[in-house]
Amino acid sequence: MIEILNTLVSLDLFKVFFCCDLEKCHGLCCVEGDAGAPVDMEEVGLLEDSLEVVWDELTPEAQRQIDAEGVVYPDRDGELVTQIVNGKDCVFVKHEGKCAFCAIESAYRCGRFHWQKPISCALYPVRLSTVGDMTAVNVHKWNICQPARDLGTKLQMPVYQFLKEPLIRRFGQAWWDECDLAARELKKAGYLD
Repeated sequence: MIEILNTLVSLDLFKVFFCCDLEKCHGLCCVEGDAGAPVDMEEVGLLEDSLEVVWDELTPEAQRQIDAEGVVYPDRDGELVTQIVNGKDCVFVKHEGKCAFCAIESAYRCGRFHWQKPISCALYPVRLSTVGDMTAVNVHKWNICQPARDLGTKLQMPVYQFLKEPLIRRFGQAWWDECDLAARELKKAGYLD
């Protein structure tokens, strides 16, 4: 790990290649897993506000779950996560053909809502954790994302480049610039071959 502006960054951010390939994975990250997407308290209100825009796009099961339990719940570690239905599907998922998409992100891209989606979703496969007073930035490996690793390898796109926009959204431009500089220096020094 290296330190970048009060974060501890795994070298996997530079070594692992990744580029989402929806044609092959069909958005499984929105419908697989044993808990919803991690959210912070500031995002709960945004999730609730989004319901005015995306409600009709949610499944009836998701609507019932939200009516009964709200948009988030504490997972087994006590962290807030989005509600799920059927023990796995995020309540904010919508389906178009064979693909699952985030209804909130779809509304954002169409200009119908002002917020994109929880930062944990935007940053995937990066997962953040707290280590003392620092944030650890790690790359999570999930078998359903093998198509993304394959496409990333084909394109020679490391995780940090694929996630440039959400990393800037979370940490700021100065952080990303330092990250990019670190990648170039690590490559020059032979750590990324």
